[in-house]
Amino acid sequence: MWRALFMALGVSAVLLGLECLVVEKAVLAPGAPAEGQTVGARRDFIPPDWAPWSLMSTGAVTMLYSVTIPKRG
Repeated sequence: MWRALFMALGVSAVLLGLECLVVEKAVLAPGAPAEGQTVGARRDFIPPDWAPWSLMSTGAVTMLYSVTIPKRG
């Protein structure tokens, strides 16, 4: 169970790092407002320069760690 959890976290971090490497800016638009609410402003997310490489390296180390966890049996 721990092996699968750490492998999933590592893969997720690597994929998020790759997305940050490719995407220059992400626009977060609010959903449809409910009755009586005002329309919110959209928000821009610009990943910092260090984010893609940090996420990919952390994910790779986490995946390597998950391979070294001993099997119970």
